[in-house]
Amino acid sequence: MHRISIPAPAESPPEGAGFPIQDYAALGDGRSVALIAPDGAVGWWCVPNMDSPPLFDRILDPGEGGYFQIRPEGAFEVERRYRPDSNILETLVTTPDGRVRVTESLNSSLAGRLPWSEFARRIEGLAGTVRFHIQAVFGTRGDTASPWLQPNPNGCVFHVGPLLGMMRCTPNIRILEEQDRSITATVTLSEGERATVALLAAEDEPLGVLPIEEIDARIDTSDEAWRSWAGDLRYDGPHREAVRRSALALKLLLYSPSGAIAAAATAALPERIGGDKNYDYRYAWIRDAAYTVNAFLRIGAMAESKAAFTWLMQRLGEHGPRVLYTLCGDKAPEARVIEALPGYRGSGPVVIGNAAAHQHQHGVYGDIFETAALFVGDGHIIDQRSARVLSGLADECADRWRQKDSGIWELEEPQHYTMSKISAWQALARAVELAEAGHLPSTCVPRWQRERDRIAAWIDTHCWSEKRRAYTFFPGTERLDASLTLAVRFGFDGRERLSSTLDAIRAELGRGALLYRYSGAEREEGAFLACSFWMAEALAMLDRDAEAEAVFTGTLDAVAPGVGIMSEMADPRTGDHLGNTPQGLSHLALIHAACTLRGDRKRPFGRREGAG
Repeated sequence: MHRISIPAPAESPPEGAGFPIQDYAALGDGRSVALIAPDGAVGWWCVPNMDSPPLFDRILDPGEGGYFQIRPEGAFEVERRYRPDSNILETLVTTPDGRVRVTESLNSSLAGRLPWSEFARRIEGLAGTVRFHIQAVFGTRGDTASPWLQPNPNGCVFHVGPLLGMMRCTPNIRILEEQDRSITATVTLSEGERATVALLAAEDEPLGVLPIEEIDARIDTSDEAWRSWAGDLRYDGPHREAVRRSALALKLLLYSPSGAIAAAATAALPERIGGDKNYDYRYAWIRDAAYTVNAFLRIGAMAESKAAFTWLMQRLGEHGPRVLYTLCGDKAPEARVIEALPGYRGSGPVVIGNAAAHQHQHGVYGDIFETAALFVGDGHIIDQRSARVLSGLADECADRWRQKDSGIWELEEPQHYTMSKISAWQALARAVELAEAGHLPSTCVPRWQRERDRIAAWIDTHCWSEKRRAYTFFPGTERLDASLTLAVRFGFDGRERLSSTLDAIRAELGRGALLYRYSGAEREEGAFLACSFWMAEALAMLDRDAEAEAVFTGTLDAVAPGVGIMSEMADPRTGDHLGNTPQGLSHLALIHAACTLRGDRKRPFGRREGAG
């Protein structure tokens, strides 16, 4: 249980606005994700899809943003947790007058997602008598529409642009007021009494009027569906609860209509309070899809790994190796600023869309081929069309590795980034392995082998620093890059050089167990959580097990995620989370590290014996 005290409204900041990012819980239904603050305010919900405009956006606009809140009168204390092996949230609310339990769900069915969005909130009296206030204030969907209400005998109907919705509630909830864009209600509950309120929504389609009893029952149906899915996971190693919670967090980010995984569920949460690195992560990156296939294969989530791999191959066949796509597989929109939104804790600009869609990153080649190798290594089969696509990508990589790119960190200045060259090496190394095993056409294998070896020689010549005893960020610099921890997973080079590189990274970029992404990043952003788990994984693969365990547990202790949800970054001084949340890469890295700590160390070392 995660316990937080909430002051009375007159003493509070605007609902949902003042809480650290790690205090938000996340709900999902296979299409959308909602964030709920400890005071019961839903501060972020994009409907019907994760990359739709937000219906509730108060986390970015505490003054005028939309939200959906249930809270008791006066001051109160909350203890929050997810139900075991589930993404159903339970909150124990204690006031001077009594106790209640709030159970919340973005509902689904045992068969999967519903055709509409259904946000259900059940309130149960446990002791004493508690009066609750309920308020829904509808947002402008990113300053694109003006909300309005429509009278209806079956419930409060709302319109926001193409979005049609309805509030449904049990008869003991009394509607007090319906204004332009808001609905206010109240309910008083004593021990043994319960009430349910729900929001239903659909875009550009009719919306059925559903009995509130049916909606309430689907909370438990949804819980059963989550537990059924989690029950099939295979992981019994160290940090079992953290791994299972990370798997459930990743499941929230999976867009079930296509099999894509969103990098995160939010947009524009800052990488530093007051900074301007406020990006939109509600899209599907090739990198994240690749790491998802790998992670889910390692913990037995076969359907999701197959769906992610199929999505990946379909996108490559249709569009080639773009950095990212929409969740439906289309080109991501141009980045633009929403001037009307001030941003989380005043951190603007609020950016929608992502400029990285126009970049080239050699890393996508390595991610694609590593994923294909893991997929067939687990006993699955690559179809002929996908094999031809992969063969063409290997040829493309053999040409393009000589060029500069934007690197794994999507930097504006193209450069010969060391990690990008290692990723190109990785791609051709795996392409050769796949072809020699009969999974790819073998005509070009001699060329792939030659270019693979040329890349390795180029890295040796240009990217190793005797002064630092480390691989550097790019040639001609002594700066370091924490993503080079991934070179250990990929099997590049020998143990001595890689181990020395890890030591240099920890010494310069480390703050306790946390790591900044690269030299100089501490002036612009927080520590990148995935880097810490990559470091733990790399140390374990180098048989530095005690250090690996210390980094893993130290990271969890440093960031202390409230209900188990991690964002992109954290401030090493305070432990407060930064950046978008839930962040898929953070949870993926945790799973990879835990599996490696368990002893799952499949990737052999050495592009040559005695390297280093």
